[in-house]
Amino acid sequence: MTDAPAWRFARQRARFCGIAAIAAALALACWLVAVPLHRELRRLDARSGTPQAAGLTGFHDVRIATPDGQRLDAWWAPPPVPAAGVVLFLHGNPGTLRGTAPHLADVRGIGLGAMAIDYRGFGRSAGQPSEGGVRIDARAAFDWLRRAAPRSKIAVFGESFGTYPAVALAAERPVAGVLLNAPFASLRRLWMIRGRPTEHWMAAAPFDSASLIGRIDAPLLILEGSADTIVPLPEALRLYTAAHPPKAMIVVRGAGHVAAYRGAAKTRALAALVRWTETGDARR
Repeated sequence: MTDAPAWRFARQRARFCGIAAIAAALALACWLVAVPLHRELRRLDARSGTPQAAGLTGFHDVRIATPDGQRLDAWWAPPPVPAAGVVLFLHGNPGTLRGTAPHLADVRGIGLGAMAIDYRGFGRSAGQPSEGGVRIDARAAFDWLRRAAPRSKIAVFGESFGTYPAVALAAERPVAGVLLNAPFASLRRLWMIRGRPTEHWMAAAPFDSASLIGRIDAPLLILEGSADTIVPLPEALRLYTAAHPPKAMIVVRGAGHVAAYRGAAKTRALAALVRWTETGDARR
C-alpha cells in the first residue's frame, strides 16, 4: 500500500510528460506551418549595396512606393534615348539586387533601359514577403517605369521565383513581352514534386503561374535547362502549354537551374527583348 501514491505519482508524471510532448509536437507543427513559406520567400542577405559597388555604370539607386504603403529598393538606368525600350527584371529567391547586376548589364548592353527591384522583405525593401505582396511590388515597379519613361515599351524578364510575379504582371499590365528563365507552373505543385509534402499542403498561397499565363497576349519566350533539378523541365512545359501564342521555348541540353540563359539561348532572348520593345511594334 505504501507504494500506491508513488505509483500514482509516476503515472501522473508520465501522463503529464506525454501531454507535454504532444503539445510540443503540435507547437512545432504550427511553427512549421507558419514559418517555411516566409523562409522560402526571405532574402539571405539584407545588404544589397549600390549599383556602382556591383560594377554597374549608369544606374541609380531609387525607392518605389507601393499602393499599400511599402517602399522598395530598386536599381534603375533610363534608356539611352527616350523612345528606346525598358526591361523590368524580377530576380529569384534567395537573392537581392546585388545578384541582378549581370542581367542588368546585359540589358544595358543591347541599348535598353533596365530596372530591378527587391521585393518587400528582400534586401533593404520594407515589409514582409507574400504572394500578393510580390504581385503588388511588380505592378508598382511597372507603373513607376511608365511615369519615368513614358515613351518606352516595357518588357518583363523573370527568373526562377521571379517568373511568378512576371507572369502575374503581364496578366495585369500591358507589357511588350515576357521572358521567363526556369519558370514553374505552380510553386505548391513544385514543392510536392521535389518531395516536400509538408510545405505543399501548408502553403496558403499556391503561386500558380499556370492559372494566370492564359491571360497574357504579349509575346512569350521561355528558357529552361534539361538538367534543371530545382524546377524540372516538365514544370516549364506545363506553363508553356497553358500559354497562348505567340510563344516560344528554348530548352538548353545539360543546363541546370537558370543556366539556360547562356550562349545562343541568351543571344536569342536579348534579341527578343529588343524586338518586343522597338518603337513601332504593332503589338504595343
